[in-house]
Amino acid sequence: MALFDTLGFCWDRAALPNSAPVHAVTRVCFRFYKMLPEFVWDAGVLEGNPFTYPEVKTLLGGITVGGRKISDQEQILNLAESSKRLLAMVKADQFSLSKPVFTELNGIVARNEALEWGVFRGEGQEKGFTPNVGLGALGRYIPLPTLPGAPELNRVFHEGVATLEACPPFERAMAFFLFGALQQFFFDGNKRTSRFMMNGILMMHGIDAISVPGAKAQEFNEKMVRFYLSKDATEMMVFLMGCHPDAEATLKLEA
Repeated sequence: MALFDTLGFCWDRAALPNSAPVHAVTRVCFRFYKMLPEFVWDAGVLEGNPFTYPEVKTLLGGITVGGRKISDQEQILNLAESSKRLLAMVKADQFSLSKPVFTELNGIVARNEALEWGVFRGEGQEKGFTPNVGLGALGRYIPLPTLPGAPELNRVFHEGVATLEACPPFERAMAFFLFGALQQFFFDGNKRTSRFMMNGILMMHGIDAISVPGAKAQEFNEKMVRFYLSKDATEMMVFLMGCHPDAEATLKLEA
């Protein structure tokens, strides 16, 4: 199938809902804003950040937390700033599934953490280093090589985005997250940035954002390892559906 060939992975489309409960964009933005500390904490837990939920709330309130590494604090602040930027984009109808939005969000998410941020691998100073994803005892996943100017990454991105336009919003959003995680367009922050893009797609269509609960971090990581190895996204998509606040209502719509 052209969609799967272009993205580099497949999934069982019959296992996914064709629709999800839709609300006003203002309403989903309000929920995202109210849940922001929890979303930031969840995202931090997935990255192994040691900040507790109360500490995240304290930090987002403008008060520093003693005894924490500056790098851990900066990661939390970057997640908060990128969340606010995404929210501003959606509220102003400026979000799109596009490279400028993708790179802007990565420029905030991975700031001072990645080798380079806000550009595809090969478009900045570094032209040859190719990162990889550790899979524990199962080895490492190696994405497309970094090349000067990122010609292959740009081709894959634009072709992938074009084919995703034919998918319903819920499916498109989850698929883009896994697309970004698999192709590793940036030196770091790929999963975080791609989850922001996923939530941008959802919110622009009046669908609530998804946050993977910190309590499910191990399950998330285990399923992602299997995704990298098998290139079958079905398990991960079903997992993400289960993390959605309207999961039960979505299943009822399909019944």
